[in-house]
Amino acid sequence: MLGWVARGEVGLAIGVVGIVVLLILPIPAFLLDMLLSISITSAVLILMTSLLIKKPLEFTGFPMVLLVTTLFRLSLNIASTRLILGHGHEGVHGAGHIIEAFGKLMTGGSFVIGIIVFAILVIVNFVVITKGSGRIAEVAARFTLDSMPGKQMAIDADLSAGLIDETEAKKRRKELEQESTFFGAMDGASKFVRGDAVAGLIIVAINIIGGILIGVLQHHIPIGVAASTYTLMTVGDGLVSQIPALIISIAAGFLVSKSGVEGSADKALVTQLAMNPVSLGMVSAAAGIIAIVPGMPILPFAAISIGAGTLAWRRSQKAMEPPPVEIKPMAEAQEEPIAQTLAIDEIKIELGYGLLGLINDLEGRRLTDQIKALRKTLASEYGFVMPSVRILDNMRLPSQGYCIRIKEMEAGAGEVRLGHMMAMDPRGGQVELPGEHVKEPAFGLPATWVDENLREEATFRGYTIVDPATVLTTHLTEILKENMPDLLSYSEVQKLLKDLPGEQKKLVEDLVPSIVTATTVQRVLQALLRERVSIRDLPAILEGIGEAAPHTSSVTMLVEQVRARLARQLSFAYRGDDGALPIVTLTSEWENTFADSLVGQGEDRQLALAPSRLQDFVRGVREVFERAALAGDSPVLLTSPTIRPYVRSIIERFRGQTPVMSQNEVHPRAKLKTVGTI
Repeated sequence: MLGWVARGEVGLAIGVVGIVVLLILPIPAFLLDMLLSISITSAVLILMTSLLIKKPLEFTGFPMVLLVTTLFRLSLNIASTRLILGHGHEGVHGAGHIIEAFGKLMTGGSFVIGIIVFAILVIVNFVVITKGSGRIAEVAARFTLDSMPGKQMAIDADLSAGLIDETEAKKRRKELEQESTFFGAMDGASKFVRGDAVAGLIIVAINIIGGILIGVLQHHIPIGVAASTYTLMTVGDGLVSQIPALIISIAAGFLVSKSGVEGSADKALVTQLAMNPVSLGMVSAAAGIIAIVPGMPILPFAAISIGAGTLAWRRSQKAMEPPPVEIKPMAEAQEEPIAQTLAIDEIKIELGYGLLGLINDLEGRRLTDQIKALRKTLASEYGFVMPSVRILDNMRLPSQGYCIRIKEMEAGAGEVRLGHMMAMDPRGGQVELPGEHVKEPAFGLPATWVDENLREEATFRGYTIVDPATVLTTHLTEILKENMPDLLSYSEVQKLLKDLPGEQKKLVEDLVPSIVTATTVQRVLQALLRERVSIRDLPAILEGIGEAAPHTSSVTMLVEQVRARLARQLSFAYRGDDGALPIVTLTSEWENTFADSLVGQGEDRQLALAPSRLQDFVRGVREVFERAALAGDSPVLLTSPTIRPYVRSIIERFRGQTPVMSQNEVHPRAKLKTVGTI
């Protein structure tokens, strides 16, 4: 493989050096014929490639190809000019047979006709095709560069939502970079074609005037013969160079105009032009009317009218055909078992009839796709796959309302507005845009439903913009995180244990059920999920249970042992942006107060704290954590191992998101940063 790459690089280098040599050294006529034939056929190859590719980025090497072919044609122009001026007195064959053949074919016996045809070709190439494709490339480059930030944000949003993985995100970013580079290069490369056309005109004028002067003054040829001979060869030379230039200019026009068109050019044109029966019918009618106008040729317009009318009739008949329906044999009607009515849905979303478009939204991000990505994200984050989400309509709900149910019980509800976007101020203030002011359903933050036309203005003001499907998915995410312990059923635990890698099977066999039951493992995992601790490292959790189970049957003590095992994971999960673990500590007074308030022995120990002291503790926690939040920190509450579960039982009642860690759960290499003390 490396050998082929090396040969290709050497071949390209030799080719470029050969082009430079053509600018300096003279070449014989037979070699010029060979090089001109290569120029013409390579132009056809470039045109066919531009027609058949599906998108412009499949031909990213076109700007470099355009540069090389332009330099190649200019070098051939110089080589042919040297032959025309040096050997033109020998006859029209002095510059090679290809130039002679093109000159005789296009002049038709009159060099005036040849000059006119050549001028028309140059004008078409320079004024129409080159200028148009250059303008398209310029506008495409400008809009591509302007849209890059928005496309980059869209990729980051899809990555954050879990719709794509890091590999797909890198691929899309690379394609975005290639797109901007390609259109920018095409904008510059189009200037080469324009310069090539101007150079062709100048070279033709030099060849004609210089050739006549050399023939008359140096070789003493009659002026009429000199004008005819040198003009024929010059026009032939100009046509041989301008026809490939015209073909490549057409290829450039096809390439830059394919932006936004899917598939090859033939499929795109047929799909967009020949599929509408109304348009074809109008063409048939117009051609028929023109055919009966006096003086107009009937045959061509009548043929077009009949052909377009026939195609329009076939398209209309095909559009009216019902889609094929697969007929299956009717099975014998059976009564649904009553036991099936007892089954409940673990997770269910009920939609008002106005929100059914969220499921079949083909233009945007469908709700089903977002839920699929959400389940995948939660599985990688917390270690088990959430049950499938059932979506159905509910006519009792408001038109644009929804209800999220966990085990058939309502866990959350809200409303979204299709055709609008939810705008939120990241600073927590009210959005100052016209629209419907509401509360964001997941976190209760002030938000506003604004029209989609205000998206750019809202983005300019720094507001966060969310579409209706994402609002619903975000609400579902928070509800699932709150109810993860209830969703981790006994069967799910059995599935997790069964799916462990082969080298961990022995650990499960030694632990369950000889030391602990699967139910005990389930309760430990549920306790971890209740504090939003990932159970993905299931082998470490089972090892922690195995160490503590012979000494205690208390689920609380088992959980504390497992959390100590997960010290690295916990310290990493709660660290701040600076890499340090922000903590809020308890004073020795509060530590002693909680320790003295524990009553009972063993598994029956409970916290008996006076209500007044409990209120003081709650007030202190709120003040310290609010100050930390204003400073931009999200700290954890650090306690001694003995009282951690009891402090957590208090915290979860008014600050459920606040993590509580014991000193045993801090990894030895974790950097600590104290942000407050209670």
